[in-house]
Amino acid sequence: MRVEKFKIVNMIKELSVIIDKNLTNFPKREIELKHKIKEANYNLLLIVYEANTTTDVAYRIKLQEKAIAMIKYLDFLINLCYDKQIINGKKYIKFGERLDIIIRYISAWKNATVK
Repeated sequence: MRVEKFKIVNMIKELSVIIDKNLTNFPKREIELKHKIKEANYNLLLIVYEANTTTDVAYRIKLQEKAIAMIKYLDFLINLCYDKQIINGKKYIKFGERLDIIIRYISAWKNATVK
């Protein structure tokens, strides 16, 4: 995995690796949930890349807010996996901590953009 200068992108890429490792033994009946988690993670990466490259400040803020919403959606999907006992508490906490760190960085980035 290539390391980016932009720290948030690196954290999202690391999350992708963790998702791939921890969601390998997914039940077939819940495979759609697994696909939604992966898709949401890839969309999050795309949104952050787009926000980082745009010069329009208002659009950047909109994309940052969209990224925060996508993280909350990812958190919901991971919570659903935990509720359905697809992942254990340890994995749930690991995902939650990662998502919490990423949302803090994006929020700080958004606050810095607004100023």
